[in-house]
Amino acid sequence: MRRADRLFQIIQILRRSARPVTAAVLAGELEVTVRTVYRDVADLIAQRVPIRGEAGVGYILGRDYDMPPLMLSADELEAAVLGAQWVAKRGDPGLANAARDLLAKITGVVPDHLRPFIADPSVSVGPTRAASADGLDMTRLRAAIRAGCKVRISYRDQAGRASERVVWPVMVGYAETVRLLAAWCEGRQAFRHFRTDRIEAAAFLDERFERRPSDVRRDWTRQFRAERGVHLL
Repeated sequence: MRRADRLFQIIQILRRSARPVTAAVLAGELEVTVRTVYRDVADLIAQRVPIRGEAGVGYILGRDYDMPPLMLSADELEAAVLGAQWVAKRGDPGLANAARDLLAKITGVVPDHLRPFIADPSVSVGPTRAASADGLDMTRLRAAIRAGCKVRISYRDQAGRASERVVWPVMVGYAETVRLLAAWCEGRQAFRHFRTDRIEAAAFLDERFERRPSDVRRDWTRQFRAERGVHLL
């Protein structure tokens, strides 16, 4: 994570918490050392970000820290709340945290008269069933998709057959209890869809696609629409 992104993320973590957040908690979520957190917080304070607290006690972001309000309607806000609720309940841990950050960010920037639509919305996501555990790091998988990098996976299909494949990941689909990876399979020379809970191991490669990721994704979209379905292994 770039330092600028890390500083911004510290603000987001503090923004979504009503209680002081310790340096150890910040370090754990950011995957850095406590010493790095101390330096980052000191830099933010030097930049006049209103963070209060101290090492060993915890930090809290002043409520006067604000940004220009978002010009959103009540329906737009409730749509954002509903979508973020869905992701927070059904997304992988990385996306779930991002959804909570999104709600905290929106809450912090909308005018006061719109905040009740977030704190007490008229829409809600219903109960969910437990999702199957992913067999790979979904945060790294999404990063590989954005970067256009290949992934080597060990996969076991519905019949229990094991295989090793190098794939070009193009999309992750989130269903009620499972997640699907859409990818170009080098071995099959075709698009395939893999349940992430059946991936037993994954190596994220530095090798990039031989084509532009946007072109590969466009081809997958055309094929998916033409077939009106998926080839699920």
